[in-house]
Amino acid sequence: MKFIDEATIKIYAGDGGNGVATFRREKYEPLGGPSGGDGGRGGSIYMEADRNINTLVDYRYSRVFRAQRGENGRSAECYGAKGEEMLLRVPVGTVISDKASGQMLVDLSEHGQRAQMAAGGKGGLGNVHFKSSLNRAPRQCTKGDPGEEIELYLELKVLADVGLLGMPNAGKSTYIRSVSAAKPKVADYPFTTLHPNLGVVRVDTERSFVIADIPGIIEGAAEGAGLGHQFLRHLQRTSLLLHLVDIAPFDEAVDPVHEAKAIVEELRKYDQALYEKPRWLVLNKLDMVQDADQVVKQFVKDYGWKGPVFAISAISGAGCKELTYAIMAHIEEAKRAALEADATAGEFKETGLINESMAINKVSVKDQ
Repeated sequence: MKFIDEATIKIYAGDGGNGVATFRREKYEPLGGPSGGDGGRGGSIYMEADRNINTLVDYRYSRVFRAQRGENGRSAECYGAKGEEMLLRVPVGTVISDKASGQMLVDLSEHGQRAQMAAGGKGGLGNVHFKSSLNRAPRQCTKGDPGEEIELYLELKVLADVGLLGMPNAGKSTYIRSVSAAKPKVADYPFTTLHPNLGVVRVDTERSFVIADIPGIIEGAAEGAGLGHQFLRHLQRTSLLLHLVDIAPFDEAVDPVHEAKAIVEELRKYDQALYEKPRWLVLNKLDMVQDADQVVKQFVKDYGWKGPVFAISAISGAGCKELTYAIMAHIEEAKRAALEADATAGEFKETGLINESMAINKVSVKDQ
């Protein structure tokens, strides 16, 4: 199945039913009177994140969705039935925006998370609401309100802890096959990977992380070269980027240092926040070079890299275990720091409330 990570749809909530103007004429109701009921509310449209769905392919071909209209009111003060609500399921990680304004409406990042995207119209009023001592036989009634309609842009950003970044044929797919059970396509030509792949890397029984492999980025991607920037969105949720570099290219005219810098420049052009994410340099295909230590040192020197550096051979597995444990330690430390920050923020907020309460009490005592 083709991987679809964006779609545009238009949704129409149900219109409210109309109120009616009727009168009671029964034999044993001598006074009769107005008895028109209200119209039912139109059906609303909701969206829900479902972990059992992987792509937005269902919304690539079905682009218009309409909820049920509310029923009209009836006589004997009978209200019209409410329109049936519509629930649209999307993959976990879907960001929903208003197509016209570009404003993000909701980020469905957890399974079961639900959001109302269009509210159904309110039902109209029957003539029973308009009776009074001066108007004993009202013939007024109102129509139902129209339901909301909006054009939505759906964008899927996969949920992963680690993202792989690099030129085509840098060995990203081989690496993810080596450390996880994922089996992306591997071949000896560029752009073998045409859509993102996710793999779960299990360090031990209760420790694991998710890694995302996206199609290779080449120099000039910002201008549409190769597959462009269309898949970089899938790295925006990651906490760590692994920049894989082929240090043994087949073509001697290819400069790995230039290619590595070109990738980083494309990252900066796409999104400054993504560019500033923690990024590790991973030099791959160590098995294809002689005097590997010297090659690695020379590359780091020419590149001017100051961050963490790992040298691996994805195809043989050399160095992959050490890299995996380092990634796991980084992720656990990041989660620990986030929990401590949340706890500190909670304590600060609680202290602020206590201080505010004390200040109020002091003012009240002083006023007395």
